[in-house]
Amino acid sequence: MQVLKRVIFVLINCTWGIGATLVGLVFFFINIKKPHRSYRGAVDTRWNKRAGLSLGLFIFTPEENVDCSGPIRVHEYGHCIQNMVLGPLMLLVGVVSVFWGNLPYFARLRRSRNIPYTKCFVESWASRWGEKVTKEPAIWD
Repeated sequence: MQVLKRVIFVLINCTWGIGATLVGLVFFFINIKKPHRSYRGAVDTRWNKRAGLSLGLFIFTPEENVDCSGPIRVHEYGHCIQNMVLGPLMLLVGVVSVFWGNLPYFARLRRSRNIPYTKCFVESWASRWGEKVTKEPAIWD
């Protein structure tokens, strides 16, 4: 049954979710020399950043020695599930996520008001689905 679930996961991410998956493939090739592994059907690339990134079938997570790398992986996997559900509409989630995570205004807002990263609805949704599917804890701050 696990094999069938992973085949379905890959198939949906490579058809309905092809937009994000193709962008993820580009990032994969950019990071080809980094270590990779399979994580529940996704391709998990370990990079030397403290943050994670999910692009369709591809997730990019901090190296194991970084605190919270496991929970970040679960969160990014949740974005893979979002891609399966939303398909081409995942672009909207990506835009919201990039703005929330990278614009200085939102960084200051989160810091000054002690707002967790997952307060943004697309981020809490990813952590929730990541936990539901993997049965592992996701990052919530």
